[in-house]
Amino acid sequence: MNYKSFLFTVLALGSCLTALGTEHEVSSPDGKISVTVSDNGGNPQYSVSYGGREFIAPSELGLVTSIGDFSRGISLGDVARTRVNDSYSLRNIKQSRVDYEANEMTVPMMKDGKSVMEVTFRVSNRDVALRYTVLPQKEVLCCVVESEKTSFRMPQGTTTFLCPQSKPMTGFAGTAPSYETSHGIDEPTGKNGWGMGYTFPCLFRNGDSGWTLISETGTDGSYCGCRLMGEADGNYRIGFPMAEECNGWGDTSVQMALPGSTPWRTVTVGTTLANIVETTVTWDLVKPKYTASCNYEYGKGTWSWIIGMDPSCNFDEQRRYIDFAAAMGYRSVLVDALWDVQIGYDRIEELARYGRQKGVGLYLWYNSNGSWNHAPQSPRGIMNDPIKRKAEMQWMKRAGILGIKVDFFGGDKQPMMQLYEQILTDANDNGLLVIFHGCTLPRGWERMYPNYAASEAILASENLHFSQGFCDTEARQCGAIYPFTRNVVGSMDFGGSALNKYYNADNKTGSRRITTDVYALATAVLFQSPVQHFALAPNNLSDAPAWAIDFMKNVPTTWDETRFVDGYPGQYVVMARRCGDKWYVAGINATGKTMDKTLTLPMLKAGEKVSLYMNGRQIETKVSKKSTIKISMPDNGGFLIVK
Repeated sequence: MNYKSFLFTVLALGSCLTALGTEHEVSSPDGKISVTVSDNGGNPQYSVSYGGREFIAPSELGLVTSIGDFSRGISLGDVARTRVNDSYSLRNIKQSRVDYEANEMTVPMMKDGKSVMEVTFRVSNRDVALRYTVLPQKEVLCCVVESEKTSFRMPQGTTTFLCPQSKPMTGFAGTAPSYETSHGIDEPTGKNGWGMGYTFPCLFRNGDSGWTLISETGTDGSYCGCRLMGEADGNYRIGFPMAEECNGWGDTSVQMALPGSTPWRTVTVGTTLANIVETTVTWDLVKPKYTASCNYEYGKGTWSWIIGMDPSCNFDEQRRYIDFAAAMGYRSVLVDALWDVQIGYDRIEELARYGRQKGVGLYLWYNSNGSWNHAPQSPRGIMNDPIKRKAEMQWMKRAGILGIKVDFFGGDKQPMMQLYEQILTDANDNGLLVIFHGCTLPRGWERMYPNYAASEAILASENLHFSQGFCDTEARQCGAIYPFTRNVVGSMDFGGSALNKYYNADNKTGSRRITTDVYALATAVLFQSPVQHFALAPNNLSDAPAWAIDFMKNVPTTWDETRFVDGYPGQYVVMARRCGDKWYVAGINATGKTMDKTLTLPMLKAGEKVSLYMNGRQIETKVSKKSTIKISMPDNGGFLIVK
């Protein structure tokens, strides 16, 4: 080759490399997950593979802000890499001790020769997380984030298990969206729910290659809650709140001080559902935002409203439920809506004193409202008002109240996220635990806010009372999909485990329960929340099987370890949870037919005796030499194994 030919070849190669652009890669510590980031000719993108197979096809990156469009005309700077190691203990999630290890890569995003933003990727052995940090531009120290371009393009042949976002100002008294819709099961890509996208978390099946769960974490008052918008080609894009949410209160955009970071977008992948069910990424990526004002205690409780509805919120019935809680060895009673008018503040104080004598504390219900929906239930107009809220919480501290349940939010805008945070911080100042209902998804809140207990954000047990149709059809599917979706990423206040035959105080009329008693017990294990107010009733002490009541007296609400055993979203699930040295293995069946299985349970020792709850009774049996146990689950039934 002569000199001219050589020079031409070098120049041509250089042109090709320039056209291809800059590309960076980061992998998980075990090397199975790989993330590739490129400038793509000025349109930055990333992709995710697991075990050499594509799980997220090349997908967009970037933000559109008031100080520039940081999704176009972008070049990538020199990356910074680090190893992340973090160990933490958290009593109120599915894994009490977590050792987190990940590789981190921060990629500068340049525009017009200036560094305008960074995108950071963290990759563990199960998860990919990404977030943006917008940088100051000389004297510019704030901006508005107008939209986010982050997308997740699913491989061809992917099916979905997604929960549609509701139209704003619909549902009960205009309280939607509140994450209370049914999942689609094994649906094709290319849809957009009911036109408003999908609520997190979002589960996908990548054909025979495995599973992907997409969610977000670390959302606080500095950002809005987001959703996924489905597109026709299998692409899903981050969507901001809708303008109509919260009766129009608040902007759909985000006000941000600079430097400012977005929440983390998380992608959990695995060849089986084990990585999905067992992930702790929601909490791995966040830190506590303040110190707990006291040693918060969790535990079991009772709740009259699910059986007796509004009329049950009277002094005599709540005193009866305190007696019931004491007989069960439970920690609390949840006094629901209308207590302020049907019991009154003075008699609530009397109930609290009576409860303390019995070793039982009270949770009190509140309406979140100000002006963003029409929910009339009281106490109303307190939690939205900082002056009234602080005074009310000081009264609760003096009265010895354990916690609050705040309901009817309906929106994901930044001001609403700020309200959640304000309620939590004021409650912590007064030693109160907090449960949210009619609300958004918690996003790492168990670790961020030490007095946060749980959220609803599901089609919960109240629907069992309201609709026989829900009892007959939807409930079974919900129970078999929540352990793979909603409950994966946050504590879930379902309020179930009913042993009444009917969802009514007389136990003779109303919606009829079609699930078995063992199913009810199994969901007490499958549905994770550190505070559980079960749908049990005082009559269950005499009309429910003694073995069922004994189990419900002793089942824990906090866990040290969680393992996936078997299942398929929307059909059936088998999980194992450990509290101390005691294992609970629980399963439920929504397939429409009896399931007979031989389960391999390595957490149980060969030959050891276990209690088996199955087919309406409790028996003692032994684990086989191969650590297997044969089980049978009728449709709408379940099983339990306790070591």
